[in-house]
Amino acid sequence: MKLTPALLLVCCRVWAGEPADQPLSVKAKLRLHAQQTASVGFVAEMAVYAGVLHCMNTPREWGQGAEVYGKRVASAAGATAIRNVFAFGLDATLHEDPRYRRSGHGNVFVRMGHAARETVVTRTDRGRTRFATWRFGSALGAAYLSNVWYPDRLNTFSSGLEQGAATIGLDLLGNLGSEFWPDVKHKIVRRR
Repeated sequence: MKLTPALLLVCCRVWAGEPADQPLSVKAKLRLHAQQTASVGFVAEMAVYAGVLHCMNTPREWGQGAEVYGKRVASAAGATAIRNVFAFGLDATLHEDPRYRRSGHGNVFVRMGHAARETVVTRTDRGRTRFATWRFGSALGAAYLSNVWYPDRLNTFSSGLEQGAATIGLDLLGNLGSEFWPDVKHKIVRRR
């Protein structure tokens, strides 16, 4: 299975802040997605992700070498940027809130269920809950669009579907991190 840069971004990024209940303006949504696309952490994540792909020689048709590593970094950054553009377009147009809301209470399984639910549903700007169109649409859209620069064997319908599904899976991991990281961080800081 080929991992997309968007997958790594979601997997590595842990949003620890709990958002306010106030809806985000379109400008605030743009700022949120821009920060996820153009930050120091983003550059580091893309460099590490490209290094992993380079070590795995994925895609193998690209080969090895410094120039190819650069190609993998650009590919990773491009795919992630595409996802964030799609995500912004969808959440701004459909009035969906892309922020994760922590449960912060209950046992581990209840909180894991909450993180899974937050992966599939989202709040609207009016506070209602509905299917997270922004998440699924951006994951699938970016997977299919970013496949155009990959070798033909990876530029297929099934590969795009696989990448989109894997992106959602890593979104779930990101939500789990967002749910539990503040507690872990608190325990680490308290020990010092």
